[in-house]
Amino acid sequence: MKIPLMRKAFLNEVETKKALAEFILQADRLSMDVECGKFEKKFAEYQQSKHAILFNSGGSANLAMLQALKNMGKLKDGDKVGFSALTWSTNTMPIIQMNMVPVVIDVTPEVINTTSQNLLERLETTDLQALFITNILGFTGDIDKIRQICEERNIILIEDNCESLGTELPEGRTGNFGIGASFSFFVAHHMSTIEGGMVCTSDDDFAEMLRIVRANGWDRNLNPEQQQKWRAEFGIQSEFEAKYTFYDLGYNFRPTEITGFLGQYQMQFLDKNISSREQNYLRIEKIVHENPDFLNLEHSHINVLSTFAFPFVCKTAELRTHYLKKFIDAGVEIRPMIAGNMQSQPFYKKYVSEVYDMPGADMMHNNGFYCGNYPELLEEDLVVFENLLRK
Repeated sequence: MKIPLMRKAFLNEVETKKALAEFILQADRLSMDVECGKFEKKFAEYQQSKHAILFNSGGSANLAMLQALKNMGKLKDGDKVGFSALTWSTNTMPIIQMNMVPVVIDVTPEVINTTSQNLLERLETTDLQALFITNILGFTGDIDKIRQICEERNIILIEDNCESLGTELPEGRTGNFGIGASFSFFVAHHMSTIEGGMVCTSDDDFAEMLRIVRANGWDRNLNPEQQQKWRAEFGIQSEFEAKYTFYDLGYNFRPTEITGFLGQYQMQFLDKNISSREQNYLRIEKIVHENPDFLNLEHSHINVLSTFAFPFVCKTAELRTHYLKKFIDAGVEIRPMIAGNMQSQPFYKKYVSEVYDMPGADMMHNNGFYCGNYPELLEEDLVVFENLLRK
């Protein structure tokens, strides 16, 4: 592969691997401990949220958010949860796994994402108790208006921000518009801890429940005041008893100290990484705008565009076939536009009977693809992209 989806596992890979090796050699403990806590604190400060709760993956973070909301009584079996039609499996599967009803909402191709208009159209026929929205490939819709609609209609807004770390609107960073948001640190994301994820929230009760959900349903990762509250409520008389007391439904989604160390270390490169991705994208976008075969993607409402990749939307499926061949023949690794229309996925057909017309998602499914955008791209790589995208 001449130009892979991602060249390195880490930003500044050699330096990072040496630092990681040294950390492992010196660490007394590698299961979740102080380094995870330091990363949580550092990431919360960066994201400008009150709390950050570290998980072993972004997918686990998504499932944990819905479990926490269910544990808290904010959501229940049978509740209708809206989600973006163009998304990742682990944004949709937790809705089904939590015995809730997934309600698909279309996307607007020009912004790749679900917009307030898409949401309002769905609300004309369906009431929602929650909206689990995805900020796709570094882009987002008019999420400030979506938040306003959710507040007016008492809909719980949750964000999957795994692909849009660092994207910023005048109203704030993506990931700060709902009760909580997930982030992913899987290889090839904005920053890598190999596997890893985070939930950011400024809701104290939600953060507390997420820490319970993350670790088997026990209280070991709560602060002393929170522990005392739970122990008093359930009559737990001693620290000895508390060790194996489980207060609500949870999982083992704990990260390791390796995750915590890598997260802290990689954050020093994050701002430069985001800036490089944005510069790369704006450069390639100029060529796309000159070619009538492609749809122009709108991001004038975004101040900082932290692109996850180079998304391309052809005006017809036939044109996509043409450009896929060009990219493949040139040795460029490419991907479909995430999972396309989620309703077309085998698991969705198995578990969900109601199907909606999704013209926007179908267009992205049939006409879209993307390739990697990352700081290690060479000048010659960018020239290859430019040449491939010319008519």
